[in-house]
Amino acid sequence: MQKPSIPKGTRDFSPEEMAKRNYIFNTIREVYHLYGFQQIETPAMENLSTLMGKYGEEGDKLLFKILNSGDCFAGMTCEELAEMNPTKFAAKACEKGLRYDLTVPFARFVVQHRNEISFPFKRYQIQPVWRADRPQKGRYREFYQCDGDVVGSNSLINEVELIQIMDEVFRRFGIRVCIKMNNRKILAGIAEIIGEADKLVDITVAIDKLDKIGLDNVNAELRDKGLSEEAIAKLQPVILLSGTNEEKLAALRPILSGSTGMKGIEELEFIFDKIKNIPLTAELELDLTLARGLNYYTGAIFEVKALDVQIGSITGGGRYDNLTGVFGLEGVSGVGISFGADRIYDVLNQLDLYPKDALQTTQLLFVNFGPTEESYLLPLIAKVRAAGIRTELYPEAAKMKKQMSYADTKRIPFVALVGENEIKENKINLKNMLTGEQCLVSLDELLEKFR
Repeated sequence: MQKPSIPKGTRDFSPEEMAKRNYIFNTIREVYHLYGFQQIETPAMENLSTLMGKYGEEGDKLLFKILNSGDCFAGMTCEELAEMNPTKFAAKACEKGLRYDLTVPFARFVVQHRNEISFPFKRYQIQPVWRADRPQKGRYREFYQCDGDVVGSNSLINEVELIQIMDEVFRRFGIRVCIKMNNRKILAGIAEIIGEADKLVDITVAIDKLDKIGLDNVNAELRDKGLSEEAIAKLQPVILLSGTNEEKLAALRPILSGSTGMKGIEELEFIFDKIKNIPLTAELELDLTLARGLNYYTGAIFEVKALDVQIGSITGGGRYDNLTGVFGLEGVSGVGISFGADRIYDVLNQLDLYPKDALQTTQLLFVNFGPTEESYLLPLIAKVRAAGIRTELYPEAAKMKKQMSYADTKRIPFVALVGENEIKENKINLKNMLTGEQCLVSLDELLEKFR
């Protein structure tokens, strides 16, 4: 008989892994709530008409498409079937698909419910997304995104608050991070100044790799993309700008004078000016090589890097001017971030930063000595649980060794033994599983211990 398995690129999560994941989701959720964000959920599947054409040609290929229920061949000719063209077949046989990200469904939600929403609308969403990608280390076909967005407001105060949210989340996790920032308008201005405005995407894709491949390889890539030596030479001082955020912006002003970039400088100056009076745990750094999904963003761009672990960005985001335009509602500006839950999980694991109580499920196990004791213990345990203590009664009067081994395996810190003598004295024999110490306590004393 074949052993059961799951599709490639998907995962099962054990109780311990779920405790860790819930710690991540709950921390992010609490911080979003602090800033007035409200949670929404959208269906796992959307109409393909909603999803297709929003992620470029490559994205369309990576969409999981769902066969129409019933006769999926309806409306197809024998010639079309004989052609065996997967794209044409999918166009007729599939009307729905699994969502690829949370942003496009959010845009659809805003347009569909615009009369019920009050703007600015601050929403967060923690749900799985699916991509028909080739599975590899750290890349899955099913994974979670934790998005927060503000739509219907052009104010840069939103950017300031998103920086605070990222800072607070990682402060709570105990992960040392650098929040990197840039602005799409500055990148556009740089491309204009060096006379290669039409090659903006090529330039930014290349300089975005500076950390990974080094300056010489970046310049080689720029040459391959058809940039002149003069343009590459003009780009060097910009790529290699150093100093404080203020010094970088001051150095950029004369370079970008008269270009689109000046607006980007003003936006960043506003954000840095507002943030300087707010205590941040993280370092906030202007990084002119940061580009992310450039054709998507129109203003600020964010990326968070962990300082103590070699891993890609663990959070990213930015400002986009026309999120809902693809669904016919023009001019709704927004800004958002997305926490990479899977990467944060890996970082917390590597640095062993999970608080012990976040991983504990049961705090107290009552040993089962038999039917008489069970009848005595059930109402007593109800009182213990009413006090908020996570408690179990072992379901059978098994051998003591087996019950203790169960407590060990589940890392239950305390075991309560209540036999004939304890019932007579109205006491509980409490054993600390870490130290091995035992003491006789009343119910009130037991409750006090856990407070």
